[in-house]
Amino acid sequence: MTANGIPIGDVLLASAALFVIGLAGALLRRNAISIFLSIELMMNAANLTVLGYAAALHSLEGQIVVFFVIAIAAAEAAVGLAIFVALFRHTETIDVNQINLLKW
Repeated sequence: MTANGIPIGDVLLASAALFVIGLAGALLRRNAISIFLSIELMMNAANLTVLGYAAALHSLEGQIVVFFVIAIAAAEAAVGLAIFVALFRHTETIDVNQINLLKW
C-alpha cells in the first residue's frame, strides 16, 4: 500500500524514528521544557502514523482525528508552559531533579 505515492513502510519507519528520538529525549533530559517538547514529538510521530494509514486506506477519518489531536496538543502546550512559568517563579529552576514540590 502507498500513502499518496509514498510506501506505507517508509511512513512508518519515519514515524518510528521520530518516536524513538522523542522517547530518548523524554528519558534522558533533565530540563522540563525539553521533556515537554520530546513528548510533543512523540505525539506528532503518532499523528504521522495515523495520517499514513489514513492516506493508504483513502480515508478522511484519520485526518479528522489528527486535527483534534493537534488542537488538544495546542491547548496542552499552553497549559504546560503556564505551569512551567509558575514553577520557575516558585522554585527558580525547571530542572526536574531539583523540583520537589510534593515533599513537605
